Amino acid sequence: MTAAHIIIAVSALGGVIGGMGMGGGTLLIPLLTLFAGLEQHLAQSINLIAFVPMSVVALVIHKKNGYVQFKGSTPIAAIALIGAVGGSLLAKYAGGKVLRACYGAFLIALGIIQLTKLIVKAVKAKRAEKVKQDTATENST
Repeated sequence: MTAAHIIIAVSALGGVIGGMGMGGGTLLIPLLTLFAGLEQHLAQSINLIAFVPMSVVALVIHKKNGYVQFKGSTPIAAIALIGAVGGSLLAKYAGGKVLRACYGAFLIALGIIQLTKLIVKAVKAKRAEKVKQDTATENST
């Protein structure tokens, strides 16, 4: 498989994930750097270019399905815009290794948070099930 094939496959997968609103770049950037051998700056810029049409299409579809509320999202968008300017300026001066390390740390933190939430939810469900069983046992005696 050539680098072009890998880039096409990775882009398609990133588009599907991004269209579902899960952040296609979270997958696209590592795959472009690890499997297609692109530099971090280039992978991030490709992600940003792909993000624009992908997000417009996804936004239209999510709006049509009733999942978009513009009122609550305006302050978030404004703050994110400020963050994007700051992040872009930082990325300009950071080397590829620094960007890769920061992105890797972000992915690790995100994974830990998601895993923690999953474990907490499972523990709560197990406890609720035990309380329900204990209550049923007490009522039957």
